[in-house]
Amino acid sequence: MSKKYEWFKSVVLILILLQSITTFAQPYTDSVYRHEIKSVEFYNSAKKASFPLITLNTGETVTLGFDNLLGGTLNYHYTIEHCDADWNSSNISTAEYLKNYADDRILNYSYSIATVQKYTHYELKLPNENIAPKIPGNYILKVYEDSDPTKLVLTRKLYVVSPKINIAAEIVPSSDNATRQTNQKINFTLEYGALRVQNPNRDVRTLVMQNNRSETGIMNNQPTYIRGTQLVYSDITINDFQAGNEFRHFDTRTLKLNSQNILHIYRDTANTVMMLTDPDRNKANYTLEYDLNGSYYILNQDGTDPRIDADYAHMIFSLSTSRPPNTGSVYIVGRFNDYKLDEHSKMTFDESGNKYFNSTFLKQGVYDYTYVWVDKAGKPDINALEGSYFETENDYQLLVYYRPSGARWEELVGYKLLNSSKK
Repeated sequence: MSKKYEWFKSVVLILILLQSITTFAQPYTDSVYRHEIKSVEFYNSAKKASFPLITLNTGETVTLGFDNLLGGTLNYHYTIEHCDADWNSSNISTAEYLKNYADDRILNYSYSIATVQKYTHYELKLPNENIAPKIPGNYILKVYEDSDPTKLVLTRKLYVVSPKINIAAEIVPSSDNATRQTNQKINFTLEYGALRVQNPNRDVRTLVMQNNRSETGIMNNQPTYIRGTQLVYSDITINDFQAGNEFRHFDTRTLKLNSQNILHIYRDTANTVMMLTDPDRNKANYTLEYDLNGSYYILNQDGTDPRIDADYAHMIFSLSTSRPPNTGSVYIVGRFNDYKLDEHSKMTFDESGNKYFNSTFLKQGVYDYTYVWVDKAGKPDINALEGSYFETENDYQLLVYYRPSGARWEELVGYKLLNSSKK
């Protein structure tokens, strides 16, 4: 009996170890792990809602801000971990990529003022005197409770670049006549100069993202051709993106009167905002609208500091579309929910009104959002309800990674921001 018990215990321990290894090996993403954590902002401190990238050893910082709706004061710690271009851990010692300490506590917090929904706002700037990166590359910022890394609260992707490669890039119509009116193609050339590149197919790779959406990003592992110290990526089959449509948006900078796309505001023991019903926008022609390329800003025009005096509201969204619920599901996504297709972003079909509905608890501000159709097989189509048009204004981020032969980690050595409306 004793031997059987010991054998059973050993098997269980092995299974737990294998499960933890599998979990650890999963790529990191922008995620929130606690339902009470809301309004996570992470950007280069020079401009709100900007891409969270800094240049190594330049004094640039990123700002993290988030709210805890439980209020009070909790003990939050944080660290950053070096990752490869696929957001897997680099598995190197913290002493190799961090200065000073391996983790630190978030000490900057404030309580909400004169809001219906009480909360505590936390804020952090990186690098700082306790936590700072030594080497360039992808870093995952991890915030956890009680100095216990297993009690994850949220994770955010941080990009630290040390420019060593020049990037020339352009946005052109698709090379395929069938998608010429719906797609935008990115051609680019890397000039690596004196950088030691022995095998371009192995040492250098470039990620192209549209509006900082990693789920639709394209990784370039092989140049179309090599010209001296230039790597040219221009094959007709690569970096061809569906341009999509301009994001939908709403404005709740004030809860005292209706603004764009808002039907009614109810203020009682909780704030509720009923939105106008959105139409299906997969139409023949493009319509110009100004948007934030999926982002959002926390703002309150009736207060002085939106970090602590902006209130929360239950936002009621509705969508009218001819797509029947027995063929798939509708999700509402944006930067505000990390584009997650989950039970929180899924819309419910109301047969009596023949519409899809969703309620999301959001802080006051200006928000972009979009609808995603997911068919019965689980395949998402980000343009089925929005349409796709070459004229759409989009940002594209080009991130160049370098890992020479024998290196133990991958570095970020180039970055370029493109906009389809700016030459």
